[in-house]
Amino acid sequence: MQRREPFKFMLQLAMFGSGLLFLGLLVFYTILQRPEAGFGQLILPQIFWASTLLMLISSLTLHLAHLYFKQDKYPTFRFYMGFTLSLGICFIVMQLIGWQQLFQLNANAAVRTSRGFIIILSGLHILHIFAGLIFLIKVFIELLRRRSYVETFVYSVNPPNQLKINLIIFYWHFVDVLWLILFMFLCWHHR
Repeated sequence: MQRREPFKFMLQLAMFGSGLLFLGLLVFYTILQRPEAGFGQLILPQIFWASTLLMLISSLTLHLAHLYFKQDKYPTFRFYMGFTLSLGICFIVMQLIGWQQLFQLNANAAVRTSRGFIIILSGLHILHIFAGLIFLIKVFIELLRRRSYVETFVYSVNPPNQLKINLIIFYWHFVDVLWLILFMFLCWHHR
């Protein structure tokens, strides 16, 4: 019987819990989306489309970073890690701009309720992205400190560092898929 990696298992449990939280919010909205409940159709900011594209691209750039990491092409690995980090920050900024667009709407009670729901979903997702960014920044700084091939190679063959990078990639893909599901839900209920 193969031993389960405890950090990966804890991350999977946390991701499962996050998935349940978002599922509960989506079910809550679906149940309460009756006219008498005061929930109107969702008004989706246009910038959310662009931020979703950024999220998908960030998943691709992190995948490319991982490929170059496994091929010992460390400068390219560093570049794609930095690019992914930049895309994650841009995603958060675009979400906040989307919030600003939502607050500029003339708001009756139904619009305020649906706006609040979008902000809750988006805000919780931003917290998840922010957590991923903290670890991406930590790894990126570690990589910048190891500029020579030998230092980076020693870093890359260290099992705890390999695990850290694999967990970050696993988590980042999770938050990307999570946003894609949330965005499709928002589009489905968009007016």
